[in-house]
Amino acid sequence: MSQTENPSASPRKPEILAPAGDASSFLAALAAGADAIYLGLKHFSARMQAENFGLTELSRLTDLAHAENARVYVAMNTLVKPGESAAAYRLAARLARQVRPDGLIIQDLAMLDLARQAGFEGGLFLSTLANLTHPEALLQARGLGADRVILPRELSIDEIRRMGEACPDGLDLECFIHGALCYCVSGRCYWSSYMGGKSGLRGRCVQPCRRIYRQGGAAAQALFRNAENEEQEAVRRDGKNARTSRDGRSVREARPFELEGKTARRAPRPPRGKEHSGRFFSCLDLSLDVLAKTLLDIPHLVSWKIEGRKKGPHYVYHVVTAYRMLRDNVGDPKARKTAEEILEMALGRPGSRARFLPQKNNVPTTPDGQTSSGLLAGKIRVEPDGRLVLKPHFELLPQDYLRVGVEDERWHATLPVTRRIPKAGSLILRLPKHKTPKAGTPVFLIDRREPELMQLLKAWQARLEVLPGRPSTAVDSAPRLPSAVKSRPRADMLLRATLPQGRETRGSRNQLLALWLSPRSAEISRTVAPRVAWWLPPVVWPEEEDSLRRMIARLWRDGARHFVCNAPWQRGFFPAELPEDADLLAGPFCNAANAPALGVLAGMGFAGAFVSPELAREDLLALPGQSPLPLGMVLSGFWPVGLSRFGLLGVKANEPFMSPKGEVFWARQYGGNIWLYPGWPLDLTAKRQELTAAGYGFFVHIQENPPAGLPEARRQGLFNWDGALL
Repeated sequence: MSQTENPSASPRKPEILAPAGDASSFLAALAAGADAIYLGLKHFSARMQAENFGLTELSRLTDLAHAENARVYVAMNTLVKPGESAAAYRLAARLARQVRPDGLIIQDLAMLDLARQAGFEGGLFLSTLANLTHPEALLQARGLGADRVILPRELSIDEIRRMGEACPDGLDLECFIHGALCYCVSGRCYWSSYMGGKSGLRGRCVQPCRRIYRQGGAAAQALFRNAENEEQEAVRRDGKNARTSRDGRSVREARPFELEGKTARRAPRPPRGKEHSGRFFSCLDLSLDVLAKTLLDIPHLVSWKIEGRKKGPHYVYHVVTAYRMLRDNVGDPKARKTAEEILEMALGRPGSRARFLPQKNNVPTTPDGQTSSGLLAGKIRVEPDGRLVLKPHFELLPQDYLRVGVEDERWHATLPVTRRIPKAGSLILRLPKHKTPKAGTPVFLIDRREPELMQLLKAWQARLEVLPGRPSTAVDSAPRLPSAVKSRPRADMLLRATLPQGRETRGSRNQLLALWLSPRSAEISRTVAPRVAWWLPPVVWPEEEDSLRRMIARLWRDGARHFVCNAPWQRGFFPAELPEDADLLAGPFCNAANAPALGVLAGMGFAGAFVSPELAREDLLALPGQSPLPLGMVLSGFWPVGLSRFGLLGVKANEPFMSPKGEVFWARQYGGNIWLYPGWPLDLTAKRQELTAAGYGFFVHIQENPPAGLPEARRQGLFNWDGALL
């Protein structure tokens, strides 16, 4: 939906876009005066843990919203697996016929094609998970038929303004102003998936970033002991590889990497320093509050988005009310003060500006602080008779909802308040024995059902109940899928972490040298540049675009034609009409996972694609038989569990750190981004024959030099091969 079609959402008065995870929150958004509401369904939603909606219920809610001149946007913003294209198409068709929402929020390129095939005529909005982070991406998105782009939460006000000024006509922008922050860049986080198949790209994230991690001291001692034990076991198992170190200790010969040019990992060094622990990656909430007014004059920015589809009606009502006051009463100090007071009552996490103010490049984490959601109600006392008692800092009301402990603690519990408890009164907590907390455990108010709000929602519910809703309609048609092609074999790529020297620059018949494109690597000699496959970074920020464009232009002039784009939008850095010798591949960070998405990439001019390494065995083996492009795979190497722009507080780069379960990770900074790695590499080399038989024609081995103190882990790096991508 363009600005001309939506005059109420002009840049001078952007819409307040509210989240809704259930009907009560939806009604709370309407009651607070939201201009638009976004929500998810039971399937294809990036907040699958929210209650979400059925279509008949949603049709009634949408009719009620339209009667109030409010718009409804439905999130179908998950990665679509190979066997799900028809189901996504049918759901889009049923939405178009039965619900008639104003827009679809999408991540996967497939939905640009499937939604229009299904007859959906509303707006198509590209999610933050689609990773449109720089101006050129907006031009590419508009060319593919998108109507709106949702900007990443890592941008400063200056960068948002630059995006607005570069935005083409016919395309709108939406940005977050309030709510939870992820440590990793949206669409560039595989942490939850790599650890157990619950993918953030599929709406199943278990939030490993919220956990307590340890580094140094006892944690390092544990790592060192584990490494020694593994070395000794290897020596016993294979004595012929044993050697004697300088200190006389028998250790295993350092096993070289299997790949040409890859250096052997050094033995772990003894730990140094004290142990420190904390929620190094658990972010505070974004809260622009009074700064939101600086967004009012940005071209094409038509929507202020509030995060929180897992929040209750109290949160939705208060946050929408506050930002309406701030938008509609600019310059009124009384309204500003009232809005700030309302936001403090909303029960979110402590607030942060994140990177919004460029002169205050703050990291929105407090490793030693409190980043739990909800309002701290007090701490548990254990009475002599064993009873658990809370004496709250404020009055508790019937139907209030409490959480005992912090979200990332396995034993944390939630429970309702059944009667009024005055401030400093006594509330006896009755919890299961396996969730018995210690004295001093914090208790948080996470949802409040004050009588005034409940009465208001009851009136809105009465209006909803008289609406008939539209019954379910069957969809008998099927989507048109692109024709499959066979992959022709190519040489493997070795994606190096360091610049090649001497003979290394020549590559071989069976191996193509690949390099990450950076200011340093781009200075390679012009005789070598054409022999290299140049990998573009997975994230490009606005101020990096001009430099990247110049580097690509220089390499192109020098004859380089092999490039791997790690976002579809990077296609815009190359000539519109590609010469015959051009070899442009879509990289694995494009998250290609189905035939329609690959069809879109083919239409953009890509000659092949690396599929998402998130997919499980069944999906990986099925995709080549459906693909309109030749396909490749990441076969081995350190695959990052996430990339972040927020920097590090409390944890040192290039040194191992441990999760609560003893899993090892490490972090490294490249340019302005932090790359987080697991302590064990991805390794599907044993599956190569099976992948080749399925139709994969090329592979890449990612070289990364891990920290010297990183022990070799026993854990297999199969990613989701033996599991299921949930």
